This record gives sequence, C-alpha cells and structure tokens, in this order.
Amino acid sequence: MRSIRARRHPLRRKWFSRPWGVVAIGVAVVAVGVAVFLITGSRPSGPRPLTPDEANRLAITRFLNYQAAGRAVTITVPTASGGLVITGSVDFRAHVGYGVVRGTGRDTSSDGLIQWSATAVSVNPMVETPMAAPATPPDSGWRRRPLSTSGSALDSALLITLSLAGDRPENAELLPQNGATWIGRERVGDLEVDVMAGPAARARPGTAGNVRYWVDADGTMRRVHADVASEPRPVVIDFDARPYVPVQPVPGMR
Repeated sequence: MRSIRARRHPLRRKWFSRPWGVVAIGVAVVAVGVAVFLITGSRPSGPRPLTPDEANRLAITRFLNYQAAGRAVTITVPTASGGLVITGSVDFRAHVGYGVVRGTGRDTSSDGLIQWSATAVSVNPMVETPMAAPATPPDSGWRRRPLSTSGSALDSALLITLSLAGDRPENAELLPQNGATWIGRERVGDLEVDVMAGPAARARPGTAGNVRYWVDADGTMRRVHADVASEPRPVVIDFDARPYVPVQPVPGMR
C-alpha cells in the first residue's frame, strides 16, 4: 500500500495556484481567527466560507484516497433495529470493499463477513465472527444479492464508502460556490483536523452539507459523516490506522 504522505501534497501547488489578492484574503481570515482565539480564549466556530487552503485540501482529499489505492475503514451504520459496524478494507481502484460485519440488538443476525461492490452485496453469516476478516475470503457460504440504491442504510453506507475517491482533484474554486463550508476543528486520534461540509451533489440542489469531511493538514481524509434518507442519524466512516489489506473478490463479485 502506498502510505498517505505526512507532508503537504505536491499537487496542491501545481493544480491550485491562487492570485496574490486571494491569498492575502485567506491570510487575513486566518489572522482574524487567531485574534479571536487570543482575545476570547476560545476557537472560532463555523459554519463559515472555506479559506483557499481549506478549499485546496477538500479538493484533493478524495484524490489522495485514489492515489493510496485502498484504505482500512470502520463503517458505523445506524438502524432502527440496533446498528451495524463493518471493519475492513476498501479498494478504491477496483470499487470493492470487504470486512467483518457485527450488529447490535436484532442486527446481530447479520454477523459474519461482507463484501460489496457498487452493484452487489455478498454476506457470509458466521456463528463465531473473527476479529478481522481473513485475507483470503472463504470459497463457500456466501449469499449474494443486488445492492439497493434506496431504502437501506447499510447499502447506502456501502455505496457512499466506495464513492470517497476520485481519479482527479476537484475544482477548488467551485467547492465554496456549491455550498462547501468550514464547520470547526476536532481531534481524530492524535490529530487535530478541520471539519468541512461538502458541496451540493451534482444536479441535486439543497444537498450541501449532507456529507461532512474530517480532513487533516495534508488533505488526508480521516472521517466522514453522511446523511442517509432512511435514518435520522448519519453513517460514520472512519479511516483507521490499521494497515490496508488488499481486497480479494469472492466468486461472482466482479
């Protein structure tokens, strides 16, 4: 696996140069924020427009996932009957994910292994679910079904996870125009990151903020919250420090 770079990504300078006037405005915004912190003793809170630096980092965050090829993930799916947690890996090039699924409440009947693509979900129920999915999936025991594009919080979460990569950076100038905003700063593990609301989906006005991104200083995506129509609580996708294990497809998945 290619590691996520700890330094600033070189594409940011190549793709997203700014006129000096815009850069000066961004510096002024940061200076005002620092002044507020020093005077009041508290951090400025959002939402507010993205600075040029924040827009650049949000613009490359999905591209960095694509460059990494795949990442380890933990997906928390709220449901009316309890909830599901999937721990595994997602291959952003092949558009397939694989891992262990565990439930609470009535959802414990779903415990086992799960693999999914943009069109299908395969589950392998297990009485004793392993802590981690085996690198090589079992040859038998899989039950395959079409992935539902609506009405299922689980399937929505799986599809959203696959969509968190792109083969090119976004247009940083268009993100604020389409509703992307800065919400605040939080800690994810040992890192302090910016929380940003994503822009409206293409051809779907009014959807700005439906997806929120926790992005570090290098543009690396650390956490995502996504609203789904079937649940009042968001799906949570955490990108783990665990090493990424390449996904091997189960029979019939590709």
